[in-house]
Amino acid sequence: MMMKKQNNWILSGARVIDPVNNIDEVRNVYIKDGIIVDEAAMQGVEAEELDLTGKVVAPGFIDVHVHLRQPGKVDAETVRTGTLAAAAGGFTTVVAMPNTSPVTDNAAQVQYIRELAERDGIVHVLPCGALSKGLAGEEMAPIGSLASAGVAALSDDGKCVQNHELMRHIVEYASNFDLPIMDHCENTALAAGGVIHEGYWSVLLGMKGQPSAAEELMISRNIMLARMTGCRIHMQHVSARESVALLRYARANGIPVTGEATPHHIALTDVEIKRFDTNYKMNPPLRSEDDRMAVIEGLQDGTLTIIATDHAPHTQTAKQVEFDYAPFGIIGLETAVPVTLTELVHKGYLTLPQLISKFTKGPAELLKRPIGSLSIGSAADVTVIDPEVEHTIDINSFYSKSRNTPFHGYQAKGWTAATFVDGVCVYSRLDEER
Repeated sequence: MMMKKQNNWILSGARVIDPVNNIDEVRNVYIKDGIIVDEAAMQGVEAEELDLTGKVVAPGFIDVHVHLRQPGKVDAETVRTGTLAAAAGGFTTVVAMPNTSPVTDNAAQVQYIRELAERDGIVHVLPCGALSKGLAGEEMAPIGSLASAGVAALSDDGKCVQNHELMRHIVEYASNFDLPIMDHCENTALAAGGVIHEGYWSVLLGMKGQPSAAEELMISRNIMLARMTGCRIHMQHVSARESVALLRYARANGIPVTGEATPHHIALTDVEIKRFDTNYKMNPPLRSEDDRMAVIEGLQDGTLTIIATDHAPHTQTAKQVEFDYAPFGIIGLETAVPVTLTELVHKGYLTLPQLISKFTKGPAELLKRPIGSLSIGSAADVTVIDPEVEHTIDINSFYSKSRNTPFHGYQAKGWTAATFVDGVCVYSRLDEER
């Protein structure tokens, strides 16, 4: 990893794609004192020029769904290693989920995470506060004090509030602070004990299945609450055809809901479970080919506006057990860009500007923050990608502390070439030969 502390740059010769400003052309990008400026502002400024011919310059990518594990399971990940992985993956901002230990359900914990991020973070870290105390789904977290402490959103990610009355109160209260709710949509009664998708492979392998209706039911609930209250509710890791259809209908009718897709639900299906490899175990589970294509269709037509990783590190020890007993989740920060370039752009499902929008414009709109663009005067958070380089994903090159990914050995086309945060080059592989 290369890190250059200077923050005056001329990025020249690249195809510049900025969905917020409808830019898609070869042009220069100018960075002065860590800020995006125009050419005139660079007169007399000593800057380093990078020839990025053949590369793509985009606004810094944003991941709204990341588990940094710290405080708590620092054997799996820390703020330092997680943000190093984010930089290597092309992400300049990550939203850190609250299922830490202790849970991020109070202002003091939010402040602690902010201090950790200031001290150890390589990219911007936005804390996410809990919906309920202790993620127990029984009592509303102190949302007012969480908002005052600066959380970017609210979520019980990894868990889902089952009490509809409580969820209504949470949603109504959160709307006073204009905080988005990010929900892991799962009816635990329907999903109870399910370790893979309920379908052909669960029957064939004799494994307990989790029906897509477990997700669909809670997405329906959230759509109704968003309609009732006007609060913005975001559906995390949408995985099922019926879920996409529900979101499509709701958005067409003006209900303030959004949804995200993960690279693993875009690229993989439950057929992989026949390997009995716990690196294919996640929640929601990998589903059928029909579901996978529905997720891609949702990305194509704008039903799903965000791609997020659900980066969930686990130690090798935790994952190397029987499939039923392994924890759910995989890492994703360092594989998201090559996997989505390969599966979506190079297979013709999305254009490059459409893909970049899912990593920039969509997340920025959800968070309502002035990020995700190359607007003059904005912070110089920039992602440089090489969409054509062919390579093999290798876990031995990862910066993440964990290695739990199904994409080791995956043949990819495209990668992150460089990442700039506030004008500082925090990651670069520009010198690597193809």
